[in-house]
Amino acid sequence: MQYNNYSFLLRNLVLRDFKIRYRNMSLGVFWSLLNPLVMMGVLTFIFTQIFRPPGVEDFYLKVLSGIVVFNFFSLAWLSATVSIYSNAGLVKKVPMPRELLPISTVLSNGLHFLIQIGLLVVLVLHAGYGVNRYWLLLPVIFALEGVFVCGLSLVTSALDVYFRDMRYVVESANTVLFWLVPIFYTFTMIPQEFRSVYQYNPIAAVVLALQAVVFEARMPPAPLLIKLPLVSALFLAVGFGIFRRLKRNFADFL
Repeated sequence: MQYNNYSFLLRNLVLRDFKIRYRNMSLGVFWSLLNPLVMMGVLTFIFTQIFRPPGVEDFYLKVLSGIVVFNFFSLAWLSATVSIYSNAGLVKKVPMPRELLPISTVLSNGLHFLIQIGLLVVLVLHAGYGVNRYWLLLPVIFALEGVFVCGLSLVTSALDVYFRDMRYVVESANTVLFWLVPIFYTFTMIPQEFRSVYQYNPIAAVVLALQAVVFEARMPPAPLLIKLPLVSALFLAVGFGIFRRLKRNFADFL
């Protein structure tokens, strides 16, 4: 019975966050499509007309695939980080697992992610890339990204209650991470000694796996498929552990 109550609450929190995001926007959900399209256009112009990467076909699609994955990560992480403090009244008045707030925020951003994935699929099919059997791996790969973001967000949302500048730490980290994900450069351009380290970055791993499946019609590399679930599960376990320890004193700081 309690599980059903929590699942109902989680579902309503997700829908609330999704609706609030577009409440006062005249273009509504279209903004979920406009942002990656604008970024795709800017990066494609710079890296095809000014800096030309050698031997890269359909550069705009590969840029878009990276942007879609990174946008979900960065927006979900940032909004989930401030979710506890932003819902201080709910935390104080409603008896519920506090973990639901950052997790519901990540899931709400997952809805925007699905919209952008739909855009990517349409453009990929229009460009002549066919659906192959490895596409069945994509929901699992995207779910692992969600697991990683949930774990990371549990840590930063708990710390944000005590240290109100966590938002700016996350924003700065997102800026740095943008350059450490192969969005506008290929994996082969990365020096050999750094390639294995890149695969431990779950966001880079998701981008590489997505591009291998969609553009190369092949199974992602085995080391990547091992590291991605391991790192994601580790972050989720650590996130729950830290959150449970820190949430005991939330009421004193909210």
